[in-house]
Amino acid sequence: MAAEAQSIASNAQAAGARRRANTYAALSWLAPGLGYFLLRRWVRGGLVLGAIGGMFVLGLMMQGQLYQLNQLGDLLSYLGWIGDLCAGSLYMIARLAGAGAGNAFTVWGNYGTTFLISAGLMNILAAADVRDIALGRKP
Repeated sequence: MAAEAQSIASNAQAAGARRRANTYAALSWLAPGLGYFLLRRWVRGGLVLGAIGGMFVLGLMMQGQLYQLNQLGDLLSYLGWIGDLCAGSLYMIARLAGAGAGNAFTVWGNYGTTFLISAGLMNILAAADVRDIALGRKP
C-alpha cells in the first residue's frame, strides 16, 4: 500500500516537471532566450537572445522576405513560412509592423530571407534545449 502511494506521488511529480518543462519551452519559443532566463542560465539566455535576435534583425535589414500564410503555393513556401513562424514573437511583431516585404532582385534579399528562416529554426532548437534542461536530461 505504501509503495503504491509512493508510486502515485512520483508520477504526479513527474507530470508536474513535464508541464513546467513544456511551459518553459513554449515561453522560450515565444521570446528567444526567455526559457534560459527562467532556468537561471543567464549567459546562455543572453547568447541565444543576441544570436537569434541579431540574425532576425540582420535578415530584415538585408531586405529578406517573411513568408505569409496567404501567399503559399509550393512546398518550399510552406517550409519557409514554418521556418519564419518558428521565430515566435519576432515574426509576429515584424508581420504586424509590415516588415519583411523582401527584395528578390538583390543578392542581399536572398541572404536576408535565409537569415530570417535560420533564426526561426535556431529558436526551435533552443526551445527544445530548454525543455531538456528543465527535465534534467541535460546539465
